[in-house]
Amino acid sequence: MKYMGTKLVLIDETKTLNFATVTIKLQTVFKLEVEMFIEPSLSGERRGWIEVICGSMFSGKTEELIRRLKRVKIANLKAEIFKPAIDTRYDVEKIVSHDTNFIHSTPVDSSQNILLLAQDVDVVGIDEAQFFDAEIANVCEQLALRGIRVIVAGLDMDYTGKPFGQMPNLLAVADYITKLHAICVRCGNIANISYRKSSAEGQILLGEKDVYEPRCRICAQLKD
Repeated sequence: MKYMGTKLVLIDETKTLNFATVTIKLQTVFKLEVEMFIEPSLSGERRGWIEVICGSMFSGKTEELIRRLKRVKIANLKAEIFKPAIDTRYDVEKIVSHDTNFIHSTPVDSSQNILLLAQDVDVVGIDEAQFFDAEIANVCEQLALRGIRVIVAGLDMDYTGKPFGQMPNLLAVADYITKLHAICVRCGNIANISYRKSSAEGQILLGEKDVYEPRCRICAQLKD
């Protein structure tokens, strides 16, 4: 048995039990991984930081964002939550996960509006960051310098597997990064591509399961 940080791994541990003339050989092979994000415990002056949750569609990014923001509320911290106004798939104002969990948010057209609206808060949550303008990384930096915890979720790659919008810049300045994966609907392996089922082109095309499905990099090359 090995304990590695947040990972508990028990692999190929063989035990032999002897009872009189009977020998029983037990072999257990399993792997248990626990990698849930836990807020860092900081002492002294108030310091901000940036957390980025990334991955493909259907990987649980928004679900994880909502989980962290609910913990913020339990801690009685003041939070403001934002989403790009372009994202109206489930609701105009709410941030809604694919599992229909939701949390209220403020839709904004520009990342600069986040700086104006995030006054006197402890935490700022931002969903669908890939849709924001080129200033979003700088906005997050300014919020962190104010001593605010910034939690950002977004697609790190588009449907072609290329970096999406400003996500590379956000990942570069992040203090903590959580990379989530979906399950490939074709082969059952880990998926990191948001495969577009339609023939439409253009990096931005809003849609859900009717337009996209998660695939691994191999199955994403299959055209059907």
